[in-house]
Amino acid sequence: MKRVVITGLGALTPIGNTVPEFWESLVNGVSGAAPVTKFDASKFKTKFACELKNFDPSNHIEKAVIRKYDLFSQYALIAVEEAVKQAAIDFASLNKNRIGVIWGSGNGGIGTFQQQVTEFALGDGTPRFNPFFIPKMIVDIASGIISIKYGLRGINFTTVSACATSNTALIDAFNYIRWGKADMIISGGSEAPINESSVGGFNAAKALSTLNENPAIASRPFDIHRDGFVIGEGAGAIILEEYEHARRRNAPILAEMVGGGMAADAYHLTGTHPEGEGAYLGMLAALEDAEIAPHQIDYLNAHATSTPLGDLSEIKAIERVFGQQNNLSISATKSMTGHLLGAAGAIEAIACIKAIQHDIVPPTINSTELEPGIKGKFNLTLQLAQPRPIHYAMSNTFGFGGHIATTIFKKYDSLT
Repeated sequence: MKRVVITGLGALTPIGNTVPEFWESLVNGVSGAAPVTKFDASKFKTKFACELKNFDPSNHIEKAVIRKYDLFSQYALIAVEEAVKQAAIDFASLNKNRIGVIWGSGNGGIGTFQQQVTEFALGDGTPRFNPFFIPKMIVDIASGIISIKYGLRGINFTTVSACATSNTALIDAFNYIRWGKADMIISGGSEAPINESSVGGFNAAKALSTLNENPAIASRPFDIHRDGFVIGEGAGAIILEEYEHARRRNAPILAEMVGGGMAADAYHLTGTHPEGEGAYLGMLAALEDAEIAPHQIDYLNAHATSTPLGDLSEIKAIERVFGQQNNLSISATKSMTGHLLGAAGAIEAIACIKAIQHDIVPPTINSTELEPGIKGKFNLTLQLAQPRPIHYAMSNTFGFGGHIATTIFKKYDSLT
């Protein structure tokens, strides 16, 4: 099968609106959590989130076009634009029939849906829906408008597997290129869920932290006092490209993607399997796909959302795969970004790729008193980033419904 490399990255996150800003904040342990500004959260159990900072879509998209797109699509276009620029792509010189888009979102235009239905419910029963309502809302529209913007006529679809969504997208993109079905695929994910319906819904499911008195430390994976995740928003874009195609156009090669594994917990609607059965199978499948042994993984970006059951079950799965391996560095970057739901895998893949490039493991912040079942088992990179050689990095994502998707990235070596 063909070799797949990464040639461009784009990020729009609660701790940085570009990849360099995002990486700098990760390494420095910056928290993106703060009181909600997008709506009045005073009556909600959770009054904070990881929102984008200093973000103005009109700096990137024409105002006449903005009204056609939900925020999740706007985020996608902006992140992709950064990735395309870094990859130095001249689409006019390439075969656009062999360039595709596989984009992920768990919730799509949920903000648009809430707004339109609320306006109808508060009216007199006369339907006055926006003509852009449906295309703004449907989850596949981001992949469509990315292809329209760049004239890309290759493989095009959207993955949905809840919080495993963008890792699923990356695995699909990786496979289609390996199989020779595309030369290049723009992949990743975007999410814009900070609104009344999302926060209220996750509160009702008892999934969110309620540490309203100190939001900055609310996301505390593996900590004995953890009480739920912090919802976030944004996008991550990754350009995957067939190796020889990238070499022919002298593209910057940042890393390789070498493996992906998917599985299912087959256990519960929203909860993870208590022994991490699906996570265990997903990691094993990714390792088998990459044709490497567990001891070759240097860094693992854990799913670790800061939920009481989820973090512990993931550690159990990691221990089953790796044993108590002293060489493995683990970190939970959601402690800084919050949980970007369907976009989480994309920005965490970027964190892995940057970690490989710079040989630095970003930290797990806020976690000061570890769960007894977790304490002492692994290097969780607590509080401060740690420099170390990183040849292979793994990223875990798990979603409601029991969906599991794990990806593996490798340091680029032109000689292999």
